[in-house]
Amino acid sequence: MDELRWQSYTACMISESALLGALRRYWGFNSFRPLQKSIVQSLAGGRDTCVVMPTGGGKSLCYQLPAALLERQTAIVISPLIALMQDQVAQLGQMGISAALLNSSLQANEQSRIMRGASEGAYRLLYLSPERLARADTVAWLKSIPISFFAIDEAHCISEWGHEFRPEYRQLSSLRAHFPDRPIAAFTASATQRVRHDIVEQLRLRNAHKCIASFHRPNLRYVVKQCDARTQSSLLQKALRSYADRNVIVYVPTIARVEETVSFLEEQGISAIGYHGKMGADARRRNQERWMSDEVRVLVGTLAFGLGINKAAVRAVIHLALPKSIEQFYQEAGRGGRDGLPADCVLLWQKRDAALLSYFIGQIADAAEKKRAWQRYDEIRGFVDSKMCRHLQICTHFGENPKWKSCGACDVCGSEPDWLSLRPKAEPAAARRAAVPSVGQSARGTPQSAGKAGGTSADGAELREILREWRRVAAKQQGVPAFVVMHDTSLDELCRARPASLSALLRVHGFGERKVELYGEQIIAELARFREMANTRRR
Repeated sequence: MDELRWQSYTACMISESALLGALRRYWGFNSFRPLQKSIVQSLAGGRDTCVVMPTGGGKSLCYQLPAALLERQTAIVISPLIALMQDQVAQLGQMGISAALLNSSLQANEQSRIMRGASEGAYRLLYLSPERLARADTVAWLKSIPISFFAIDEAHCISEWGHEFRPEYRQLSSLRAHFPDRPIAAFTASATQRVRHDIVEQLRLRNAHKCIASFHRPNLRYVVKQCDARTQSSLLQKALRSYADRNVIVYVPTIARVEETVSFLEEQGISAIGYHGKMGADARRRNQERWMSDEVRVLVGTLAFGLGINKAAVRAVIHLALPKSIEQFYQEAGRGGRDGLPADCVLLWQKRDAALLSYFIGQIADAAEKKRAWQRYDEIRGFVDSKMCRHLQICTHFGENPKWKSCGACDVCGSEPDWLSLRPKAEPAAARRAAVPSVGQSARGTPQSAGKAGGTSADGAELREILREWRRVAAKQQGVPAFVVMHDTSLDELCRARPASLSALLRVHGFGERKVELYGEQIIAELARFREMANTRRR
């Protein structure tokens, strides 16, 4: 039996208990989310795979876990953003999984070191940009690596019908020719049926295992309102004051609007930071980290912000302009409520937005691309103007056929946040929304209560701030983002569970063996000090 067939045979022999063991050991999770196990088994078994899973559904775990289990082999991950690759490599390192990234920002000697290590099978995952993969010398070097499979993130970028088409992604079609025996997996959060077919065709996937998750996000409330500039500014203020001390993303269409909006909010006494593509890499990363670590709760960004952002407890996403497509709105709005708890996704648009989109479409020279742009324009205009349930519109746009006609969680179906209503009113859908089950990872605890640190008690809030500060310091010492040390959901679970031993900490959502080894004693010590402080106050 040759090496490739032997590798495929041994991959198929990975048992369900081994998968669950790795899930607990590395990620600290007790069970898979919907579709994850099927995808992991498909990749571990050496099969081409096409995955469409909403933002926050746990796509990265689907290729990271089989890569961690396939010994002496390397999964090649194609990702479009250096910052995203850096974060994922840092997270894997914290979990004890060997990973590296190769890009032009690294010194030549560091690139050489990583390339040698990859040829020797030192990494379970190796991250590359699509531009890097297009180089002839990269392809030749990759042939020296014991590759397990290719995982292509943001795969909708390969399709001209996708809302973020990138020409460099088209070159990934050569993977099948250069590596005919290696499985290819494509991952995306937002792809219509037409785009999905294009992904499969462009990548030449063979008998692909297709995993299409539901596009229905029942914990999100979609609200669309047309307004003028003055009303929009007033509503934005009201919204941010109502979400005080909670994480919010505000999307604006241009770099100038980022700066204007941040300045406006600061003048109103609302702390906010900006993020856009023209900022220096260091400034972007610093602002992103300040928001990720809760130093500043409001981030104002262009669509350059958000790709791969892994922050669970975002309670609102507010768009201040008409998006270019339903896919763009769905993807950006989907960065809210990734912990499975209710979040508001609000689109406040003006007539001038439509005129501006029309103007830019008119500037497109390529006839086919102009036609696709007008189609996307018609679809987003239809979405905002329609009196049909917003959730239903989104699901049908992506080819899903729900049986229900009313969601109880959008403005069309009678649900709006209090700050948007002309006068306060009781919302009959509120009770239903509060009862929405978590779509988050099945945790060692109660995921439905994630985000409410130790209840709403004063000491619960105090403990959360203590642990958040510990996380900030630990992250700074290691030079990694705060969420790499500990996600918000894990921090909140700590505040509820308050473990007194390392074995108890292992039962907390998100704490695998490596995390407990790295931080366990420090966390237990912080919790013990807090208990002693609380006891002293009660005496």
